[in-house]
Amino acid sequence: MLGKTAGGLFWMFRYLERSENTARMIDAGLRISLTRSSAADSEWASIIDATGLREAYLQRHEQIEGPAVIDFLLRDKTNPGSVIAAVENARNNARLVRTALTREVWEAVNECYMVLKDKLSRPIRDRELPIVLQTIRQRTAFVRGALHGTMLRNDIYDFARIGTFFERADNMARILDVKYYILLPSVSQVGSMSDNVQWETILRATSSVRAYQTVTEGDTDPRSIAEFLMLDRRSPRSLAFCYGKILDNLGYLETQYGQHMPSFEMAEKVAGRFNNYSVEAIFDFGLHEFIAEFLNDSRALGYQIEQDYRFIE
Repeated sequence: MLGKTAGGLFWMFRYLERSENTARMIDAGLRISLTRSSAADSEWASIIDATGLREAYLQRHEQIEGPAVIDFLLRDKTNPGSVIAAVENARNNARLVRTALTREVWEAVNECYMVLKDKLSRPIRDRELPIVLQTIRQRTAFVRGALHGTMLRNDIYDFARIGTFFERADNMARILDVKYYILLPSVSQVGSMSDNVQWETILRATSSVRAYQTVTEGDTDPRSIAEFLMLDRRSPRSLAFCYGKILDNLGYLETQYGQHMPSFEMAEKVAGRFNNYSVEAIFDFGLHEFIAEFLNDSRALGYQIEQDYRFIE
């Protein structure tokens, strides 16, 4: 496969995953703002931080406020991390690799762009926001469904999956890093309304509420929730699950191409963190430090994949 095609697939699915993750974080922030207005601004600030866009936001806005954050993350085309920018970039990459996609996948991407372009063409009113966020999640899910239902399990599929799980893991890690202080609550806060609401925010932002409740019967213990979001391989959004899939798909590429790539060894090293560390060991090491090392290694892996498969030729 041409490196340009491989890169287009990788980034197409990274951008789609990014748009969905952003919508989920906005939904979590919206719920906090409706239930605890006194904590709303700090929650919107944490969402901006989790997206890594604080500096870009403050260049355009003097204060962090809910309506401005929502508009910035959904509609602002000058913000490369906005939903509309991510979906447009996904469509542009899909056009670049059009011949590698089935008709169903291309149509799902194109319809995703057209529907969201219309939905986000004007400021979103408060009562419309839940429906808009739901539409973003549904439209990206349609693309994934078309991918799983119509694409051959070959190198095209592998690069699409690597992009999806690479972006998902990055998003999960950033949320945990921004919220890590909640995972180390003071004794006075444990079990308080503030503590429980913040836990719910983390779970909703990562689409893990029902899954976590099923596994733990609703116990909001700091270590168990950190373990679930990082180490539980049953959760499709945990770091361990995501890197297990990245490693699998890089392995399939090596088998197809008959070449051993440095990126596989790097992914194996990152994935090994989740095999060799218990949640107790992570907390002893320092959750923030663990996540920071993971993000650095993940960033290096992204560059290595780009080099190994010649995304830029």
